[in-house]
Amino acid sequence: MKALYFDEFGDNSVLQYGEVEIPKISRDQLLIKTSYIGLNFADIYRRRGTYHIEKRSPYINGYEALGQVVQCGENVKNFKLKDRVFFVDVPFAEAEYVCVPAEKAIKVPVGLDSKTVAAIGLQGLTADFLAHDLGNNQIGENVFIHGISGGVGQILAQMLTADGMNVYGTTSTIQKQQLALSQGAKKVFLRNTDWKDASFANFATVYDGVGITLKQSLELATNKGKVIFFGMAGGNPPLVNPLDLLGQSKSLLTGDLWDYLNSAAERKHRSERLFSYFVNDKIKISEPTVFPLAKGKEAYEYLESGKSIGKVLLLPEDH
Repeated sequence: MKALYFDEFGDNSVLQYGEVEIPKISRDQLLIKTSYIGLNFADIYRRRGTYHIEKRSPYINGYEALGQVVQCGENVKNFKLKDRVFFVDVPFAEAEYVCVPAEKAIKVPVGLDSKTVAAIGLQGLTADFLAHDLGNNQIGENVFIHGISGGVGQILAQMLTADGMNVYGTTSTIQKQQLALSQGAKKVFLRNTDWKDASFANFATVYDGVGITLKQSLELATNKGKVIFFGMAGGNPPLVNPLDLLGQSKSLLTGDLWDYLNSAAERKHRSERLFSYFVNDKIKISEPTVFPLAKGKEAYEYLESGKSIGKVLLLPEDH
C-alpha cells in the first residue's frame, strides 16, 4: 500500500511517500481502506519529535481518518463489510489501509457525506468536549475564542451560539474574520489590532487553543470566570502563578479528550450529539482543503503556514 512516512524526526523534508506493507488485523480489529485522512497540528509536533508517536519503522504519522471496512476480525460483531466508519485516535492513519480496533471505530451517520464527516471528526469531538465537559456555559453568557476560524474554533463557536451563548473571538485575517461573523459570532477582532482594550472584555469563559495567548486570556476573563486551555497552535503557553488567579476567583481548566472519549459507548454518545448539530443545520463549516496523500509535504507546509481555514485532509491515490 502507499503511505506517507519518515525515518527520522525533523522538518517537512523528512517526509516520504511510497510503498509499505499492508497491516494485518487481529481478531478485534477492522481493516479500513481510507477515503479521507485528517491532518492536525499534533501531527506536525509528532514529525518534529516533540509529541508522542507510536513506534514503527518507518514512522507513519496520523491518528484520524474515514474510510470503508474491507475486513473484519472474527470477534467483531457491530460492523460489517462496506460500513463507513471514522476514527480519531488510531495510529498510522496516513496510509491507504489502517487497522482499527472495533471499539475505536465510529459509524458515519446517514445523511452526512464522507468529506464533511472527515472534516468534522477530531475537531468536532474536541469542540463538543470543550463546550459540554469543560465550558458548561449558561445561556446568555459572553464567551471568547482564540483562533475562532480554525478547525476547532469554527465548530466550537457555532456550537456555543446554537446553545445560546454570545460568541466573540480573534483571528488573523479579514477573510477569516468575515467567515466567523457569517457563522454567528457577535464580534471578531484581528489578532494584530488592540482588541484587549475592548470595553466589554468581560467574558465568562475564554477558550484558548493558541497557547502563547494564555495570559491575555486570563485578562479577558471576568471575576469568577474561567479560561479553558486546550492547545498550543501558536507556541508554548507562559507560566501562570495560581496566586494571580486567587484574588479574582478565576479558574484555569484543561483536559485531555481521551479521558472522556474512553469507550465505544462514549464515542457513540458524543458523536451522535455532535452530528445532531450538523443534521439540524445548526453548524456549517468551510470547505476543507484537500491534498493528495502523495503531496503530503505540501499539506504539512500549508497547515504550518497559518493560511489554512478549517480542516486539511489528505486523499489516498485511488479514492
